[in-house]
Amino acid sequence: MSLKQRWMLPEGIDELMPEQATQLEMLRRKLIDRMQSWGYKLVFPPLVEYLDSLLTGTGKALDIQTFKLTDQMSGRLMGIRADMTPQLARIAAHNLRDHDGVLRLCYIGNVLHTLPKGQGMSRNPIQLGAEIYGHAGPESDMEIVQLMIEMLAATDLDNGLLLDIGHVGIYRGLANDAGLTDAQEQELFAALQRKDILQIQTLLAEYQLSADSHTMLLALAELNGGVEVLEQAKQVLSHASDSVQQALKTLQSMADLMAQRLPNISINFDLAELRGYHYHTGVVFAAYQAGSAQAIALGGRYDDIGADFGHAQPATGFSLDLKAIARQMMSIDDDEQDSITVEWSDDEAHQQKIEQLRSQGQIVTYQLPK
Repeated sequence: MSLKQRWMLPEGIDELMPEQATQLEMLRRKLIDRMQSWGYKLVFPPLVEYLDSLLTGTGKALDIQTFKLTDQMSGRLMGIRADMTPQLARIAAHNLRDHDGVLRLCYIGNVLHTLPKGQGMSRNPIQLGAEIYGHAGPESDMEIVQLMIEMLAATDLDNGLLLDIGHVGIYRGLANDAGLTDAQEQELFAALQRKDILQIQTLLAEYQLSADSHTMLLALAELNGGVEVLEQAKQVLSHASDSVQQALKTLQSMADLMAQRLPNISINFDLAELRGYHYHTGVVFAAYQAGSAQAIALGGRYDDIGADFGHAQPATGFSLDLKAIARQMMSIDDDEQDSITVEWSDDEAHQQKIEQLRSQGQIVTYQLPK
């Protein structure tokens, strides 16, 4: 290995320099304090777990993103977490299953991905998030969205923010009503994510669906925009099943709550928004900055969580990459980091004075003898 290769990091693996690390640590303290002020209890799951635990329930979709290794003590396969949400589900369903009423948890920690999630994205992000367990109504979804927006406001990244909201139950219900096979459902799902109208039309023609199912599924790709989209959806999807109608009612409830609690946030309702389709069960949402196609925070409802741990319960939550957030914020001004330089001395009174200054928050550094 050449000298140059020894200091190179793997592609997609990055590190923070002093200014960025300081910014991130200040941000971490601020956001954790804020979440705790909302009643969220902090937990620290382990970096590695047995694979069958990490990939249970919501974690099954993470298989390709998880680094695997063998535990030398038990011989069992372990995984380095690619997402902390399944770990929170295990904690809520097993360690804290005897809690009374609604349980609120928050977390922060490093995760590791086998592949970057997008162009130029880190494979070792720092994930911060919050979860609510034990409540199935739109109020808990609203609380999580409101908390997420408050976290972004605390980072000064809420200017020009756009909130994108969907509900996976709409497509799931329409696919079930149409009698799509699993393969057809996945094929059409992929086309909807691209909003490829021509491909959607081609697939629907091949499936030979009823006129109602054809019309409603085709409409999904274009049902996005302001709150008026929900009224359009009620008309276009009027022949859909009760599960679809209930999903639309939930989105309308969210729209009403947001108009009251987040009146200054731009909101886009997208009925073809299916992020996390394979494990989310209800409302899904993502926050974007103006002009960016990359979400800076996202989340949603996953009411089946915990079932594989023996304690099924409704849940909703959000997460963000704190490292990416810190990098987007303004770098710390060196002028604000004034320090006091003192000569090296063994004098006890001198040392006591230095300790006093440091206890007052001053930065004091020794000028080491040559």
